[in-house]
Amino acid sequence: MNTEIRELEPKELWNKFTDLNAVPRPSKKEERVIEFMVNFGKTLGLETFEDKVGNVIIKKPATSGMEDRQTVIMQSHLDMVHQKNNDTQFDFDTQGIDMFVDGDWVKAKGTTLGADNGIGVATIMAILESTTISHPAIEALFTIDEETGMTGAKGLEGGLLTGDILLNLDTEEDDEIGVGCAGGVDVTAIRSYNEEETPEFKTGYKITVKGLQGGHSGMDIHKGFGNANKLMNRLLFDGFENFGLRISEIDGGSLRNAIPRESRAIVVIDAMSEAAFHSEMDEISEAIKTEYKTLEPNLTIEITKVDTPKMMMDLGVQEGFTRALYAACNGVYRMSPDIPDLVETSNNIARVIVKDGEIKIACLTRSSVETSKWDLANMLRATFELTGCEVEFDGDYPGWKPDMDSNILKVLSTLYKEMNGKEAHVAACHAGLECGILGQNYPNMEMISFGPNIKGAHSPDERVQISSVQKYWKFVLEILKNIPKK
Repeated sequence: MNTEIRELEPKELWNKFTDLNAVPRPSKKEERVIEFMVNFGKTLGLETFEDKVGNVIIKKPATSGMEDRQTVIMQSHLDMVHQKNNDTQFDFDTQGIDMFVDGDWVKAKGTTLGADNGIGVATIMAILESTTISHPAIEALFTIDEETGMTGAKGLEGGLLTGDILLNLDTEEDDEIGVGCAGGVDVTAIRSYNEEETPEFKTGYKITVKGLQGGHSGMDIHKGFGNANKLMNRLLFDGFENFGLRISEIDGGSLRNAIPRESRAIVVIDAMSEAAFHSEMDEISEAIKTEYKTLEPNLTIEITKVDTPKMMMDLGVQEGFTRALYAACNGVYRMSPDIPDLVETSNNIARVIVKDGEIKIACLTRSSVETSKWDLANMLRATFELTGCEVEFDGDYPGWKPDMDSNILKVLSTLYKEMNGKEAHVAACHAGLECGILGQNYPNMEMISFGPNIKGAHSPDERVQISSVQKYWKFVLEILKNIPKK
């Protein structure tokens, strides 16, 4: 499996990526990949250790003639987002990623690929293993749990690293040099409700929204992709307004940092209204698909009859719940007034669960401005509290403030122009990189972020461009040769 990937150039990078993708590495369950990385470093005879939270650090001395250069920290995260298509049979806890080549792209069969941030990890591994690549002293930092809380970066103690420059290999456009990113906070609304017995003469239906693109809730949030939870709520709201539809359960979305692609709801309606219900649902479904036909050509809304559920949500709670979800901000809240085309603040309504008397709504709010982040978080809190929910804030992490005068930015900008004949796009991004967190304990460290073209991150459409990886690899090697002297 994956033998064709190993034949791609640069082979040293693609072989390490293939080795890495054979190891299950979901966020919060990184034990196997931590062991894999520790064994890798020790097998090379390099100083290798795991810190108290699970980050792995491997140190390699400078190659001959490079001893007078500043020490470089090369950093990527070990965990990956686990998403799969609904009809894909795959166990992320036990199986390695099944990859294939499609033209100029490497993809996975029905699952996320793990190029985010596996290409960065593989890059560092290839450099650590090489006996021919010129480089200064390297401290390789492999963090854990970037995708669901950044607890690795948060738990990294000051003093473990001595490097002056940090190269974060977690950007997804090969013409971009990252100098800043958004911070974020998890916003979770919960409440219990009384269930009512379903009366006689009711009929059960399952409503399914699927086929959406999904994507990264930071990098893709401005693209206007459909959010399965918002679309489902629109159907439920309309069904209640017109036919007294009652909710039995909802299961929508998955991870906070992934735009939800699918949602499923079990509902009940009056048996005598079935024909009118079908007609109304078909009409609103077609209207939604027409609205999204350009961005979401594969959007499917299915209405199928099922056994009538025995219990349904309390009527008053249902009214408040659907109204709150309708009112809650999803998508771009504010564009940056200072940086063209940069999303400043956004929210992703990522997960909606209604079952067995419990409601949970999970959001990820992002912003490059702390005050704006909390403004939106409090707006969501107020919206959900008005319907009786308790709202919790968790997983707060800071953004990374751009330093447009850093020496490492000058090095990368100059090299990029020399190698490509044009200027790189120097930008902040709306994703949550670890640089801002790492900078709290290492405030004097210069930081920069870059990487190859990766599309569809956090979705089963994730893919990495082969030619871009080749371009990026050459860039990495030139950067290491041109690290400033101490």
